[in-house]
Amino acid sequence: MRAVFAASASVSIACVLLICLFLFANSIPALNEIGLFRFLSGTRWKPGSNVYGIFPMILGSVCVTVGALVLGVPIALMTAVFMARFCPRRLLGPLTAAVNLLAGIPSVVYGFFGLTVLVPLVRDALGGNGYSILTASLLLGMMILPTVAGVALASIRAVPEGYYEGSLALGASHERSVFFAVLPAARSGVLAGVVLGLGRAIGETMAVIMVAGNQARLPSGLLKGVRTLTTNIVMEMSYATDLHREALIATASVLFVFILVINLSLSLLKRRAGR
Repeated sequence: MRAVFAASASVSIACVLLICLFLFANSIPALNEIGLFRFLSGTRWKPGSNVYGIFPMILGSVCVTVGALVLGVPIALMTAVFMARFCPRRLLGPLTAAVNLLAGIPSVVYGFFGLTVLVPLVRDALGGNGYSILTASLLLGMMILPTVAGVALASIRAVPEGYYEGSLALGASHERSVFFAVLPAARSGVLAGVVLGLGRAIGETMAVIMVAGNQARLPSGLLKGVRTLTTNIVMEMSYATDLHREALIATASVLFVFILVINLSLSLLKRRAGR
């Protein structure tokens, strides 16, 4: 049975290794022909002319992801604190159900909401055509909220009650005890939630493709459209062939490396917080 359990646990590792093998093996021919530096730093993406530069998509992904974190993480963290330490019992059940429901809504539904509500709202309030970095950031901020809030809530509730009671015994108020005793003790879990939200935001495709504008150019403002790495792959993979297809797989490899770096950062942060 130990062997059976070990084999079952090794399936996840095998899947990751197979994905790495597929991506990198199919990316090498494109990178050899295009050039790694030219591929990563090129500012033009024109498959018809055999010009492949993904720097605008890298910047687009970074801008949209950072915007989502700036907008979504503070709200998610305050939601977790409220649910853990301030929420009345009669409100805790409905609020928990609402947060869980946000986590279960499909991406395409979020995208449809952004297309029909956020895009006109941004267009009417701030100008432009509404398909922009700001709109995508608002939508992704909503999408990562339940992930960050759920992990942060579990971390705050896992803090020993002695931290809170000791702070009260020293004369601190309820609010000061929560924010200066309990919350710092839960920082490792909070950071884990933020990193998980970061991974969700940078890997999102369907919702972003509906509101970001999908313009393969360098970001020039919050109200301008961009194209992310994920949307670039989805939009063109269905008809790509030869070098074009290999360039899209190389784009997926870059995205995969980003995710690996994010997960490695999470491990380092947790290890450092543990020390």
